[in-house]
Amino acid sequence: MTTTTPSYQNDAQVQKHRWLILSAVGLFTFMSTLDGSIVNIALPVISHDLHIPMNQAEWVVSLYLIIICALLLFFGKLSDHLGKIKIFRWGTLLFVMGSLLAGWRINLAFLLGARSLQAIGAAMTMATNNGIITEIFPSTQRGQALGMIGSFVALGSIAGPGIGGLLLAKLSWSYIFWINVPIGLIAIIVGYLVFPPDITFTQVPLDKIGSFCFALTMVTLFGGVFVGQQIGFNQISVWGMFIIAIIAGSLFISTERQNKHPLLSFDLFKNANFSLSLLCALLIFITNFFFNVVTPFYLENARHLTPKQTGYILMIFPIIQVIAAPLAGSASDKIGPKLITFLGLIFILLSQIGYVLCDLNTSMGLFVISVALMGLGNGIFSSPNNSLVMSSVQTKDLGIAGSINSLSRNLGMVIGISSATTILFAAMSHNYGSHVATYLPKHPEVFIYGMHVVFTISALICLIATVLTGWRLFTKKQ
Repeated sequence: MTTTTPSYQNDAQVQKHRWLILSAVGLFTFMSTLDGSIVNIALPVISHDLHIPMNQAEWVVSLYLIIICALLLFFGKLSDHLGKIKIFRWGTLLFVMGSLLAGWRINLAFLLGARSLQAIGAAMTMATNNGIITEIFPSTQRGQALGMIGSFVALGSIAGPGIGGLLLAKLSWSYIFWINVPIGLIAIIVGYLVFPPDITFTQVPLDKIGSFCFALTMVTLFGGVFVGQQIGFNQISVWGMFIIAIIAGSLFISTERQNKHPLLSFDLFKNANFSLSLLCALLIFITNFFFNVVTPFYLENARHLTPKQTGYILMIFPIIQVIAAPLAGSASDKIGPKLITFLGLIFILLSQIGYVLCDLNTSMGLFVISVALMGLGNGIFSSPNNSLVMSSVQTKDLGIAGSINSLSRNLGMVIGISSATTILFAAMSHNYGSHVATYLPKHPEVFIYGMHVVFTISALICLIATVLTGWRLFTKKQ
């Protein structure tokens, strides 16, 4: 049974503060996404400071992303049950607490525990941000508002290396986490002052078995991928994790089909707009993180740019996206989102083709133009795509829909990070004639070959998203 009270959109006080609410939600969206990428640049420093090997330090990043993926659906469903704003508020507190603890340089176990607390809080905020904004903003501004949330996501996911590098230039790695504390406290105070009480609840029992099976699937699947990259995929322990993931995933699907109140209702995916938009978001985030992983090698190792120069070039992406996303969201409110998502994907596809054309002697202008096109395309695509996802479901399902939307992005991040280096070094090994697991300073042409393979695959991934979106657009018109 679902009980609803009057809409937020009829509440003058809520509407008066809706942009402040968006700011508080957006700040935590930015920080929780940023912490999935900002730590990468600090891993060598953390490894040296805590006296641990680099492959152990990498779990500081991997564990954070895995926990978020494991818990997003659970917190999305829980927010439908207890209230999205209540879950968001608890998430902000846990995230700030985790950020404060993560900066204490004690040992790896303590740091991983703090990162786990951070990840739980991040999952709670990510699972509810789109639902809160969709409920509060009127349909005439919803695309613009969701576009701004998309801008915060993009800025957080892409700006991490640049911001991290600036902090590490002057401060210890602790401040990569501690920077979240004052910003988080400001957002919490603003939220305390302007967030309204929850008004939409779904009074159904939680699917505990489904939640456990899904979390176990995510942990063992991606845990197996990351462990396999470190020790080899032919190890019994890695295969054991993959087998557990298959069994848990099968149990999850079976449980969801039989449960009257499942964690994930497969009926949601019968909506073509919902399913196609989620798939495109997944594919584009995979593409984005192929770019994130490979381009620093190209700029710093192959083209011998300084980290500062590299940072300036890479910041073109989020800056253009931040400008484009609200404009695209506003346009989607007026003319509809389907055409705009298609145009955005065309720009992203052109950027991937540009990267494929880059080599050791190409003008840096081509690379910069490609980065700008990618930022523009993502800005144009993300806002209306978010709007398509969230407007495709009923009010009672906004929490779980928002968490599925966030899950698709985080899965794209994890898949992109885990597969980009695998593809890169496999291609380099094929070209070199023997196993390669790092950049070869004396053979930059080997890296260029691997980079071309990576970006050819990312172009094909983007082409699939573009064709699917174009098919939706033009068949609808006909």
